[in-house]
Order: sequence, then structure tokens, then C-alpha cells
Amino acid sequence: MKVRTRYAPSPTGFQHIGGIRTALYAYLFAKGNNGDLILRIEDTDQSRYVEQAEKYIIDSLSWLNIKPDEGVGFGGEYGPYRQSERKKLYHKHALDLVMKGHAYFAFDTPEELEAMRDRLSKEKASNQQYNALTRMQMRNTLTMTEQEVQEAIARGDKYVIRVKLPENETITFQDEVRGEVSFNTNQMDDKVMFKSDGMPTYHLANVVDDRHMKVTHVIRGEEWLSSTPLHVLLYRFFGWEDKMPTFAHLPLMLNPNGKGKLSKRGKELGFPVFPLAWEDLKKGQSADGYREIGFIPGALVNFLAFQGWNPGTEQEIFSQEELAKAFSLDRVSKSGSRFDFEKAKWFNAEYLKAMSDEALADLVLAQKSNTLDYDRAQIVDLVGMMKERMTFPQDFWTQAGYFFEAPKSYDEKTIRKKWKDENKAHLNQLKDKLNALGDFQEAQIEKTVKSYIEENDLKFGDILLPLRLLLTGQKGGPSVFAIAEKLGKEESIKRIQEGFQVFDKIANAAS
Repeated sequence: MKVRTRYAPSPTGFQHIGGIRTALYAYLFAKGNNGDLILRIEDTDQSRYVEQAEKYIIDSLSWLNIKPDEGVGFGGEYGPYRQSERKKLYHKHALDLVMKGHAYFAFDTPEELEAMRDRLSKEKASNQQYNALTRMQMRNTLTMTEQEVQEAIARGDKYVIRVKLPENETITFQDEVRGEVSFNTNQMDDKVMFKSDGMPTYHLANVVDDRHMKVTHVIRGEEWLSSTPLHVLLYRFFGWEDKMPTFAHLPLMLNPNGKGKLSKRGKELGFPVFPLAWEDLKKGQSADGYREIGFIPGALVNFLAFQGWNPGTEQEIFSQEELAKAFSLDRVSKSGSRFDFEKAKWFNAEYLKAMSDEALADLVLAQKSNTLDYDRAQIVDLVGMMKERMTFPQDFWTQAGYFFEAPKSYDEKTIRKKWKDENKAHLNQLKDKLNALGDFQEAQIEKTVKSYIEENDLKFGDILLPLRLLLTGQKGGPSVFAIAEKLGKEESIKRIQEGFQVFDKIANAAS
């Protein structure tokens, strides 16, 4: 049997990074087993529907190269793939449950339901739900006569279809992540299967769709674990037990402090929790995305794969194809995974280092306005020097700005510490030696500077650090000799000369 997984988000908001991880795991499992991934949009909750959400989901998956084999936006023979377009099918199956005695019509009003819960609360009942212990006291087809039912329908009374759970039965199923799991039906309730607005609930729709779409593995978040015994029962009630998929419930992605599920309020956490930037015009809200702050898709995928799974080896950097081959459900953790944004940045930095200079230059140039004219060949040359220190493509412009214009500010604390009269005199003599070089190349610059330091019995830090500051304004970066070569002799000498005056002012101001 061909492996078929599905990712089935609800378009009730913008795609959280936790949902992307679920999609990724379903994708990796399918691809690693020569199977298919289905994208299904579960839009049965029309009251919470967000118009832009569906496109956002598809755009997010596309950016991360998590490409479904079929589904909304991708076609396929088991559509339609929006649940709102499958209402007739759900209604048919809901009535089938009623006919088989596994469901019933319930006419209870919101006031009657509230009264039931109040009564149970006053009685301090351990289970305050609509279930085998309370259903016979409510207004449904189990307690009403046929005439009463017909009269209610004729009056236009609203009704729902509820599943009829067996009393005091232990439901056991095997979960690929958590092992054997059991629930007792006395702790469950007769969930609504079909709502009064003509739409199914998640429980009915997802079981019916998984069966009709031939889903073999249901990979989803652990918040659905407690709903699974109901789904197991529905497979039994429909007579589909031999077609029931394998279940795997993924651990939560936790806030960095380990307390609670990863928030959807990225601004409060200080890092994005959405793959792409979004803006909700109705609510006047917006959020940054990983794409917009400079993440490489493969780096984010690599990071997310490790948020709840490990390969059992020391390897951390994987291509998407390697992840698919290595991924297995038996190595998914049962416990929640703390979201480590610093680790995510590390992955991104590693991916930047591995990129060709040409490809990275294109990303770097994309960070600047098209109206600015930069020589691409120069950028290609410079990113090779700078990428070891970059986390995001835009870091190039903050770290390498001194290649394009002389520094306007300097590390004053370091200047006050290192700008001594004797160092200044030595740097002045060294400047003249550099100016006399006919071959102003890195190796020759390095030989000249180091020879001068050794001949004058100086400390490297007393000369190299001020020299770097004079050329760049910064105390860190690539080889100062390589920087000087890239700047050229004329520009390097000019910066040293002009920097002397600035450094004197800074040093004198502090004295």
C-alpha cells in the first residue's frame, strides 16, 4: 500500500511555525517512503475563516519547498480538497451513523445545554459533559417520540447530529510516537458530528476525508491525541477498521523558557513565529516572517526538523533529500521541544557559508534598493571574505560597509585604550612603508606589517588593532591585510592619514 500523508490546516489565521513543522514531518515521512503528501484545507469553521489564510498556507509551503503531491492548488483525483466543498458527503455519512444507531439528532438549545452544565456543576459531577450519563435527560431523538421529532423539525427547530458513544468502554490504539494509548469513554462526550449550519465538525470531516483520500498515516500535533479515541470509534462505526490509518502525535513546540506552547505573539518573544510576513487588515495586526528577516528556506527546514526529532547521529546539517531519507517516526521525541532561535540563526549562518559566492551575492544585492548601483563582481568578491561572519544576507551591508565608504564612526573605547604616542609614531612609519610597496597585495602587506612589528619588538595587538580601526572603524572582521588589499593602496593610506586626526581628538577628549 502506498504511503499517503496529509497536512490539513484550518484557514482561521496565519500559518504558525508549529504548523509548518507538522507539514514538514508529514512531507519527510511521505518522501522517505516513496509516498504522497496531500494538502487539505479544513474550512468547516466558517465563523473564523480568514480570507488570506489559504493563500498564505500555500505560499509558505512553496517557499520552504514542502511541495504537496495533491491538494488545494495542486490538483489530484480525490478532490475537492476544501472541506466546505464536500458538505454533501459529510451529511451522507452523518445520516449513515444515525441509521446504524451510532448517532442521534439533538434539539437542545444553548440555554438547555447551559442549564445541564449548571446542574452537573452544582451536583459536583466528575464529568460535566453531554454523554451516556446525561443524554437521556436531554432533548434528542433518544428521548423524544417520533411525533415530537417531526413537530420540532416542522417548527424549524435547530438540531445537530451527535455521536452515540458506548458507555464505560476502554478504547486503545497504537501511536507511533507515544506507544499504546488508552481512553475510557466515560471520560469522553457525545461530540457533535454535524452542526446546525449544515457543516460537519472536524471529527467527522477528517475521518471521512482520510478514508476517502486513502490516507495511511495521520501525523499531527499532540493536541489531537485526546480526540483520537473518538476517531478510532468512528472507523469502527463506519466499518472501516481495516482501513484505519496509523497515528503519530507530535510533541509540542515550547516557548524558549520551556513553559507553555510556543506563543503566536512573536513580537513579545523577540523572533518570528510565522514563516512569512503577514498583515491582518481587519484586526490591524501584522508580524514579521522568517523569509523577510533573511532566513534561507533550507536552513529553516533543517532547524525545524530538529525541533522534536533527531537522526541518532552527530550530523546536524542535512539537505531536504537527506532529511527525507533519515527521518523516521520512531526517533520523534515524546516530550516538548524548546524553541531555540539562536540555534535557528546558527543553521542559517551555516547555510550561508555553504553557498557559492555568486548565489550569496545575489541574496545580498536583493537586500538593497534597485536604485542603488553596485558592481556585482565586486560583491561576489567581497562576500567570499565576509560570509564566515554573516548570519543573514543583510549582515553584509552592516559588516562590510567600510568597503564602499570610509568609516564615519569608530570604536572609541578601543581607541582610547590603544592610541598611545608610541603606537601612533610606529603606525606613521608603517604607513610610509605600506605606501612604498609596489605590490599592494595581501601577502606583501602582511609581510611588511609583521616584519615591522618584529623588528621593533612590538605587540601585534598594539599595531594591528589600531590599523584595523583606521581602515574600517571596527575592531573585528576578516584579515586586516585582506581588507587593505581590497581597499587599495590609495584608499588605505588616505584612511590612515585622516584617521590620525580623528583618533587624536577622541584620545584628547578622554584625557
